[in-house]
Formats: sequence, structure tokens, C-alpha cells
Amino acid sequence: MNAVSDQVSLREQEPAGRLSVFHGKHTTLWVFLLFGWLISYADRTVTGPVIAWMISEKAGFIGDATNPATLGGLVGSMFFAGYMLTQYAGGRLGDRYGHREMLVLSLLWAGVMTLVSGMAAGLVAFVAARVLTGLGEGTFYSNDRTMIMNHTPSARRTLGLGVVLSGLSVGLTIGILATPYLIDWGGHLGLGGGAWRVPLWVLGVGSLLVALATYVFFTKNGDGRLRLGPPVLRLALYSLPTAVVIVGLFVLADKLSWSDWLTACAVGVLALVVILVVVRDVARSGRAKTLLNGNMWLIYVGFIAVMWNLWFFSFWSVEIVKETAHSSLIAAGLTASFNAGAGIIGFPLGGWIADRRARQGKGRKPLAVTCALVHTILACAFGLSIVGGKPSMLLLGLILFSSGLFFNALQPIIHDITGNLVPASERGSAFGIFNLIAEAGAVASPVVSGVLRDSTGSWAPGVFTAAGVMAVSVVLFACVRERVTSAAG
Repeated sequence: MNAVSDQVSLREQEPAGRLSVFHGKHTTLWVFLLFGWLISYADRTVTGPVIAWMISEKAGFIGDATNPATLGGLVGSMFFAGYMLTQYAGGRLGDRYGHREMLVLSLLWAGVMTLVSGMAAGLVAFVAARVLTGLGEGTFYSNDRTMIMNHTPSARRTLGLGVVLSGLSVGLTIGILATPYLIDWGGHLGLGGGAWRVPLWVLGVGSLLVALATYVFFTKNGDGRLRLGPPVLRLALYSLPTAVVIVGLFVLADKLSWSDWLTACAVGVLALVVILVVVRDVARSGRAKTLLNGNMWLIYVGFIAVMWNLWFFSFWSVEIVKETAHSSLIAAGLTASFNAGAGIIGFPLGGWIADRRARQGKGRKPLAVTCALVHTILACAFGLSIVGGKPSMLLLGLILFSSGLFFNALQPIIHDITGNLVPASERGSAFGIFNLIAEAGAVASPVVSGVLRDSTGSWAPGVFTAAGVMAVSVVLFACVRERVTSAAG
């Protein structure tokens, strides 16, 4: 594809009346969006350590299951089924009603449903609450990516995407490290087997506070007050039936004694149906040439591997380290946090290097392919390290940190490549389709890995599967025809 210039004014990157209010304040915008990522990822990460505690203590509605790892992975997959299925809807609603509105709505919705999750009395109620939480959080991604690209000077855009995404790593780290301590605190409060509820309550309140602060910022710096009524109604009309279908599948599987992996397959079929409906809708609207061309499909499918690896290591890394190194839950959490913590450096570093290349008139794709390849190699090394018996905690932490640097650097680069391939007015929809398809990896990864663990007695097959999936993405990303931009310094 011929190189094109990206040296355009900020106003040309966003529909009239939206951008000028943030001109010169884009770094402040980054901060608020970073906190949105932080609290959202702490919230969705907490499920893994909570389930690990239930398995360890044989408590709650997971600990006494016949195949607790498989069931725990299935619960995680149910959350991501909800998260996945509002990606496109969230992006389309943002393009229509405003990206500010959808960001605040996502945080409010997630805060309320996380509090409800901590009040659940049984497995089905907990799954329903987590599915609804995922449906609300699913609207954040596409609107966040669009806001940054539309309100950040092109010379700093990939850096902005990376800086904001570092909130993801902070949230992952908090979710992994804080959960055991919050559960212990719940024990000291006399909650006993219900101590797992405390992290959910704390994070629910945190999400509501971030939502309030973001609302105030957008109100003072936007085009007027935020109108949350119309989008929340549309989101509810979409989300509630979707939640009923997902939870209905779970209940039906329980009544008919389906195996957990078969239930996960049913959710996968539901996700495939939604993807097909979205593709049909885009094709009928005449936007297929922009949103569904060969380049975009390479990125959409390639990013499935990124989500697979992200949620394999985020969801199960604590349990993997705990089992293979025979360590305590807290020690395993500290070691596993090296992978999540690496993003604090990797996300902005990848964006900074990519922007430097762009200012030199070079493409970002070679850097993305390199990062994906190195992560694949290091994931294989992690698998080999746990095959031979009791591994060194130091070695596990070092591999997790090193792989995390390259893995996290990759993501803002791919996001910028994606955003540059579509007009500004279609970015919400583009990122919605992007994450709708990519989240298939997040839906499948926890439960597939749990099934592999229960059937083989080892976490190594799950690790090697994650590495193999990532190897495929290296090839797909290498085939993308990037739109090389020349960003003004």
C-alpha cells in the first residue's frame, strides 16, 4: 500500500465539535482513561485469584466441585462471553451517542455489578452477576481506543495508547497481589468461607469512584453535560437478553449434566452467531470495504492469540506457579505479578519506540512482529521450565517479566495500526469488531487451559498451546499491509 501522510490537524481527525475541548489536555485525558483501565482490569482479574482461593480452601461453590479447575475456567469464560458480546455494540453506541458517555456508563455499570457479584449466594447467581459485569465492561475498550486516537496529536498517538494501557498492567498487578490480602482481611472480619466477597466489594466501590471522577472531568472539559439516559437504555435492551441466553446455557448444562467443556463450546457457538450477525450488519450497511477488508481480518484474527495469552497468564498464572513450585498463594501471586507488572514498562515503551519509527517515516509493523515472535519463544521457555519438576521461583518470575515486556509492547502498536486503517468516524465500530473477534481467545483460553490441566495433571500443555496460538499470530501480523504514516514531531 502506498505510504500516506498523517500530518493533519487535530480537528481533521475527529468530527466537528468534539475535539477542540481536549486540545492541549490530551495527557490529562490519558490519566483518566488509565484509571479506567486500572479499575476495570483489577475487577476482571480478581476472579482468578478468588477461584484459586476457593480451590485451595475447598470453599465456596468452586472448592467442592469434582473438576474445580475446569469449572473455575468456565466461570472465567462466562465473564468474557459477556465482555466479548458488547464490543461491537459498545463501539457503535459510542459512534452514535458519544464516546465520553459510553466510558462513564461502562465504569458505573461495572461498579454496580461487581458489588452484586460479591453478594451472590450461589454459583448461578455469581455467574449471572459476572456475565452482566462483562457486558458493561465490554463497552469501554472501543470507546477508549477511539478517544485517544481522535484527541492525541499523531506524533504521540501510539505512546498515548500505550500509556493508557499501562493501567491494564497496574490493574492486573493489583488484582493479583491485593486479592489474597483482601480475602485474609475478610477472614479477620469473621466472614469465614465468604471471605472471597471482600475483594469484589472493594473493587466495586473503586469502580464507582473512578466513574464519578471521570464524569466530572468530561463534564468540565466536554461539549456540555453527558446524556447517559439514551445509551444506557440501548445497552440494557441489548445486554439483558444476552445475559439471559448465556446464563441459560450455563443452567441448562447443569440440569442436563453437560460436561464443562461442552458448555464452553455452546458459549463459543453463541459468540460465533453474534460475530456472523455483526458481519452481516456491516456488510448490509455498505461498510464492509472499510471494516471487513483482508487487512482488517488479518488483524482481527491475529489478535485472538493476544487475548488468549493475556487471559491464560492473567487467569491461571497464580495457580500455575502455586502448583508447580509448591508455594503459598501469596508467594505465587507475587511471582505471577511480574508478568502483569511488565506492562507498566512495556505498554508505553512499545508506543514510544513505534512513534519514533513513525517520525522517521518507518512502519510500525516490523516492531509488532518482533514483539510477537519474542513472546512466543519466551512462552515456550516458560512451558519447558515447569515440565521438569519443581522450578525456581526466580526463573519463573524472570521469564514472566521478560515475556510480559514484549507482549505488552505489542498491543498499542497493533491498536495504532488498526486505527490508521479506518476513518475517524468509523474507529468505534472498527475497534468494536476488533475486540469482538479477538475476545474469542479470552473466552476459550481459561476453560481450555483448565480442561487440559484436569485431563493431563500438568499446566505445561496449556502453556505450549498458548505459545502455539501466538506463533500463528506472528504469521498473520507479518501479512498485514500497514498504512505507513509520517507523524510530525
